[in-house]
Amino acid sequence: MLHLQGSVCRPGVRWYGGTVGSSKTDPQVEVAIARSFLGSVASETQARLFADAIRLDVPAGSVLYRDEDPARTGLVVAGLVRIYLTSAEGRQITVRYARSGAAVGVPMAVGGPVAVSAQAVTDSSLLLFPSATVRAIAMADAGIAWRLAEEVTRLLYAVLDAFGGTVFGSVRQRLARHLLDLAAERQRDVLLPAPVSQQALADAVGTAREVVARTLRDFREAGLIESTRHGVVLLAPDRLHEVATTGEL
Repeated sequence: MLHLQGSVCRPGVRWYGGTVGSSKTDPQVEVAIARSFLGSVASETQARLFADAIRLDVPAGSVLYRDEDPARTGLVVAGLVRIYLTSAEGRQITVRYARSGAAVGVPMAVGGPVAVSAQAVTDSSLLLFPSATVRAIAMADAGIAWRLAEEVTRLLYAVLDAFGGTVFGSVRQRLARHLLDLAAERQRDVLLPAPVSQQALADAVGTAREVVARTLRDFREAGLIESTRHGVVLLAPDRLHEVATTGEL
């Protein structure tokens, strides 16, 4: 069972117990499964995997798990989840963001616990299943084992792309990601404040303050952020994540 830290789970945590094609399956879950690597897995294997799955709805700001917690595997059904590392001094660095259809904890099912934590940036919903179940099925089924290997490889490429974007992405992309990272560290429920000056943002993303000012204006006009005397408040973190990924408003 998943134990939330920092925020209280909403009522309605429930056993999933459905399979693709079942009338009991939540359409939102069906979409997430179809988007994920599980979409191409045989229905019999899906039935075994999801037999003990838990559907969990969590509010924005919840810490889903910390680096010292037991390994767990899941599928993001809705929302935006941040996976991050924490230093001994308490500093954080985002590894990746996960949206609907993204798997979390797959490497843990293969190699055991990893020193990462997960946080719901927006109200989120996840489907959780025991890592031991995933491991047992993979050891007996070459097909699911290969799907897991493909997913781990895809995650590796995604992390490399994210770090490459931090260095080589456009100013708009780098600024969007930096704002997400800053605000997520200071999140209070649904409020995502980034208390930072334009000059500090310019220094962080490697550009001039005037360029940052123009980019923030574009973000404001698109309804992504709101500027305050203390910095920036994120209004649409999911859309800002799209900007960080694609560079398009």
